[in-house]
Amino acid sequence: MQQRIWDIGTDIGGTFTDIIAVRTGTNETRIAKVPSRPDAPVRAMLEALAAVGLSANDVRRFVHGTTRVTNALVEERLPKVALVATAGFEDVLEIGRYRRQELYRLDVPPKMPPLVPPAYCFGLKERLDHTGVVLEPLGEDEIRRLLGWLRANEIQSVAISLLHSYANPVHEKMLAERLAGIVPHVCTSHEINPEAREYERASSTVFNAAAMPIAVEYLTELEEKLPLGPSLQVFHSAGAMVPVPVVKRRPLVMAMSGPAAGVSASARIARDLNRARVLTFDMGGTTTDVCLIVDGAAEMTDTRMIGGRPLRQPMLAVHSIGAGGGSIVRLGPGGLTVGPQSAGSVPGPACYGRGGAQPTITDANAVLGYLDPEARLGDSIQLDVAAARRAIAPIAQALDLGIAETALGILRVANAAMARALRRVTVERGVDGRDCTLLAFGGGGPMHATGLAEIYGLNEIIVPAASSAFSALGCLTADFSFLQQRTVRMPLDDFPASAFSERIADLVREATTPLIANGVAAKDIAVEYVALMRYAAQSDSLPVPFAMPLDIHVLKADFHSRHQDLFGYATAEPCVIESLRIQAVKASSTPFSRPDVGRPPVKARSRDCIFVGATAVPTAILPRETLSGVVEGPAIIEDAWSTVVVSPGWQARSDATGNLYLTRSAA
Repeated sequence: MQQRIWDIGTDIGGTFTDIIAVRTGTNETRIAKVPSRPDAPVRAMLEALAAVGLSANDVRRFVHGTTRVTNALVEERLPKVALVATAGFEDVLEIGRYRRQELYRLDVPPKMPPLVPPAYCFGLKERLDHTGVVLEPLGEDEIRRLLGWLRANEIQSVAISLLHSYANPVHEKMLAERLAGIVPHVCTSHEINPEAREYERASSTVFNAAAMPIAVEYLTELEEKLPLGPSLQVFHSAGAMVPVPVVKRRPLVMAMSGPAAGVSASARIARDLNRARVLTFDMGGTTTDVCLIVDGAAEMTDTRMIGGRPLRQPMLAVHSIGAGGGSIVRLGPGGLTVGPQSAGSVPGPACYGRGGAQPTITDANAVLGYLDPEARLGDSIQLDVAAARRAIAPIAQALDLGIAETALGILRVANAAMARALRRVTVERGVDGRDCTLLAFGGGGPMHATGLAEIYGLNEIIVPAASSAFSALGCLTADFSFLQQRTVRMPLDDFPASAFSERIADLVREATTPLIANGVAAKDIAVEYVALMRYAAQSDSLPVPFAMPLDIHVLKADFHSRHQDLFGYATAEPCVIESLRIQAVKASSTPFSRPDVGRPPVKARSRDCIFVGATAVPTAILPRETLSGVVEGPAIIEDAWSTVVVSPGWQARSDATGNLYLTRSAA
């Protein structure tokens, strides 16, 4: 019998599917890239598994991150969904928030149309107050009326979001029980987002209901092809792994799971290397994702917009822009623009030689000589530099510039867009980004890192080992955890200690149950506590970690300190715990060491590259595996899977674990 001795991490991106395999108890590591298959993601994962010479029978544990659900939501490739709301509030999605997408552009619609059209919104006669007290019971006649309406409209997926159900879910639970077996997919707001803010809660519940048919079909196929039971896990957007049965009920946890995996691995490196402030820079084929890490912990957020609509759940505060290696370059009235449209994996950039004709960022890198023309990307794609030049030529002619000058301009535009993304996660949060270390990974991150650092004013860049498959490595090395968050609205001045203890006990039980059900011993689970706090007159809250048993005075002092750091002031106003966030964690046991990919290193050589102006300069091409001493730019550092550009004025060195450090030259 074959032994299941390999742990697998995969990241399904818009262009490539990355895989990293680690042999149990050893440092043997296998890495591969295969083109993604948007219409057959499970097939792409099996092809990636074959690319590292393994089959399902070799796998002990399989963890993956994917943007499949997010892409379906953004592109609105969704099944028919119905919203069941309290009578009088069935138009909550259509009303939304009173804010425009573009404040000064009247030609742009003020907001996106509701995800559920009014014809599929049902008002149910029932009512609770904000404390959860039942004002109008849910009667049997109303339930029968709803069932008849669902059958008449042939509804396959239902989102139930009743008024104030976060305080008392009795009516939502009653409906879920009655709809079981009648409607294939049912989700309730008290499970998806048990918090105040009716619009955001309804929107999140509808998102989840829309994603359920897609996720269930996808995960069921994955379970059939990889029958690993609890060892088959999914990476979620809060930065850890969750079991498949939970994801089938709450597929929204997969939103941004791929980028979150890279951030999770980055946080671990930040702690290991003792870097207080780190900016992650994950440039893939379709998007660039950035996040701020402070004192070894990634920033969290409660709300993000997907397709112009709010999704509310705790997740890592990853900011994404449509500027990846495959992002299409266009020349418009305002000059060059990059993305958000992408050439994807099919046909891909022009230089892939697979029929792509539109210029992309990758084509610009190929023209400038940064990519090895002899290399085979993902072991299957042979670069065609001549095709890249042909794709860029029409833009160069329109600008009356040379092709090399145009390629440099494309990179400057792309780097400027990425710098704006970095400002979103630093300056807008009261952090001076120039004091941060840039952690560059993904297929394109190490190529653009020095150019981005020069625009933004950064002085240190770290390119981690296995940088090209770093998100896949993050899937593999992350903790196994589950997170719950709920509105409680508890004042600190007249603190309800018994009610607080009851809520904490309930949340701890809800957070630990999925882990225990998947074979994790209760003694191995650590629980992390966070209070989301605000002044009584405020609407937004700040996360404040605390320990149990709770010391109110310490919690209040920590909140004042946090408010002072972010906003420059703190007052003596009454404080409120708006929500509680509880995370149950089983620490990872997977080693985080330099991958030994078992492939021969690239040979040291020289190639002409262009960095400034249109003049090509001889540039040293150095193997990353045998790098020693300090390398002065210009230079290209390559391994089997990544390319690191050391621009003029920068220098690079390697450490014992395979990380590269890029700093400005002393001169």
